[in-house]
Amino acid sequence: MHIFSIIFPLIFIVALGFSCCKLKFFEQQHIAGLSKFTFYISLPAFLFLNMSQIDLQQSISLSAFLSFYIPVLSVFALGILVDRCYLAKQKNYQQHSVFGLASSYSNMVLVGIPIIIASLGKEMIAIAFMIITFHSTLLFALTYLIGAKGSEHAFSWSSFAKSMVLNPIVLSIGCGLILNVSGIVLFDNLAKSLELLATPAIACALFVLGANLAFYKIAANWQPALIASLMKIFLLPAGVFLIGAYAFELDREILNVLVLLSASPVGVNAYLIASQIGQHQVTLASAVVLSTVLSVISFSFWLSVLL
Repeated sequence: MHIFSIIFPLIFIVALGFSCCKLKFFEQQHIAGLSKFTFYISLPAFLFLNMSQIDLQQSISLSAFLSFYIPVLSVFALGILVDRCYLAKQKNYQQHSVFGLASSYSNMVLVGIPIIIASLGKEMIAIAFMIITFHSTLLFALTYLIGAKGSEHAFSWSSFAKSMVLNPIVLSIGCGLILNVSGIVLFDNLAKSLELLATPAIACALFVLGANLAFYKIAANWQPALIASLMKIFLLPAGVFLIGAYAFELDREILNVLVLLSASPVGVNAYLIASQIGQHQVTLASAVVLSTVLSVISFSFWLSVLL
């Protein structure tokens, strides 16, 4: 399949969402409502149905897990060092940890899954679910824990665990996994209803991504955002490719999934974490925009290498 034919439909939907907001056809409150439907109803239905139906033997792989998360943690640590040695004027663990998050946190659900479905086929998203389940939990916990070292407020495992368990993405994948393991089959009418809700999930997710980009701006101090973006969409997938191909010698199809997931731009949730901690908010907002725009080049490059 030609790279252009894979990328164009996704870019078109993102650009449509962006244009509709820039032209004031949709206001921010309209997008907020669409986002709520997408993230709390449509995407969870999509993830739940697919997780309940996948072949778990093909989706669970320790080698794949390590091939993805060894580079992710390495780039996270490198981001902390870059911020400490080059960007920050003084030692600030909260600031360093947030920049580490910006350099390593992928927008897998909004961008990674659509790219995988378009280029590799829907059957290949099984391995992606295993990665997505632990992605936010691991990186957010690390960000809070490292940040707590220089903060007066202790990290609360109970509140963090509660927020992760109630996260609609984690919850839907978890419930789908339980259904899959237990062997319970949904009765036809319920399954068809969930399929109707799940059908617009990918299109809505891409549209919302583009629409939200219209509300972010690239700040005057764009250099830190550019550094984080380049680390995220070029350095991280290169690390995943090298570790997966040469250290663990993964099956080519699994390797393709992992590289495309890691090449996804910086996730919007990283900006929300930065806002909660109160560090690098401008950098994260700019990195979301920059990495999303630059991911067109990144995905084109990696698709040409992989396919």
